[in-house]
Amino acid sequence: MSSILLIKGGCIIDPANNKNEILDILVKDGKIEDISKGITQGSAEILDAKGKFVCPGFIDMHVHLREPGREDEETIESGTRAAAHGGFTSILCMPNTQPPIDNEGIVEFIYKQAKEKGLVNVFCSGCITKGRAGKELVEMAILKKAGIVAVTDDGSPVVDSNIMRKALEYSSMCGVRVISHAEELSLGTGGQMNEGYTSTVLGLKGIPSSAEDIMVYREISLSRLTGVPIHITHVSTAESVRLIRQAKRDGISVTCDTTPHYFTLCDTSLKSYDTNLKVNPPIRSSDDVIAIKEGLKDGTIDAIATDHAPHADYEKKVEFNDAPCGLVGLETAFGLCMTELVHKGVIDTQTLVSKLTVNPGRILDVPKGTLSIGKDADITIFNPEKEWTVNSDEFSSKSRNTPFNGFKLKGVVTTTIVGGKIVYKN
Repeated sequence: MSSILLIKGGCIIDPANNKNEILDILVKDGKIEDISKGITQGSAEILDAKGKFVCPGFIDMHVHLREPGREDEETIESGTRAAAHGGFTSILCMPNTQPPIDNEGIVEFIYKQAKEKGLVNVFCSGCITKGRAGKELVEMAILKKAGIVAVTDDGSPVVDSNIMRKALEYSSMCGVRVISHAEELSLGTGGQMNEGYTSTVLGLKGIPSSAEDIMVYREISLSRLTGVPIHITHVSTAESVRLIRQAKRDGISVTCDTTPHYFTLCDTSLKSYDTNLKVNPPIRSSDDVIAIKEGLKDGTIDAIATDHAPHADYEKKVEFNDAPCGLVGLETAFGLCMTELVHKGVIDTQTLVSKLTVNPGRILDVPKGTLSIGKDADITIFNPEKEWTVNSDEFSSKSRNTPFNGFKLKGVVTTTIVGGKIVYKN
């Protein structure tokens, strides 16, 4: 028996197809069958979307699911539930698990778990180097055959420039995207936060913005040398934005993403010594925040990801120097984006949706991020005006390490649909 869902009266925002108007969507057997006005279907389940926006399901290019190895922090089941709560219908899991995703067996494990327990689409990235040790490239073609869509040593940079060059060359042959964690480690050794006035006042060793900028320049240079696209993740500095903007003008195939904490918070927030504010790269200065917003506005920054990085309470409830880096972001990302970007006039709703849907879909070359007829019915519905307060006790994630607990936000996901099935409804 076929399943039919009819979404009525919502404002459809689909940047991939240049749609922004009130229409109905008919979903049959998990696929989008029709998008038009006044659709009627007697046997359909009706979902009233009046007063709400309906868009392609969000895609998160940067998620740490922690499984295998740290299931106390997150699992594929809990992480995908958190994703659904946040409006994300597709996520790319990072490979710094224990053991890391550097062989086909672990890729197959990830996809098996996702199929059996996941609520949203899980795409897998593999390591660039074996064991993320930076010494020897993985068997990229074998990992591609197993199903990866990208390679990255995220959590660590690839220090050796010649290995990164070879990674780009092999990625072109294998058809996967290289994602760079841009960090010059020697400049940030022992660093705890952004280097500047605030780090001096707080007595915390700083990490200069140059630690990111230098590696961003290298990646752009290697992309120019090889002619191969590269994606730079969690961009946080003004100089990185400037370098990427110029590279795009020069015709170099570089793309990038940033995350909500880099356009929402600045380093003065760390005066609280809240370890949930300890992230890598660190939260930067107010000038960097301004530059990140400008990069989002002018299109330099292609996508918004979360860098969802769960940690157990006991790991974060320690001295600042001893705490691991990372915060959970899947369930707060959209509200922060609406509050800080749309409602403050930085970008409009259509632009935000493009950075959460079609852009990451194109970068990863996955068939997601559109509401095209015949495509999978991965759909997010949101209320742009509804105000809510972040309560980490209500998170679907297994971890609670957020600096945004208690924040009042405007804009909330009300329904998440994956393959025509409602997986979250507020």
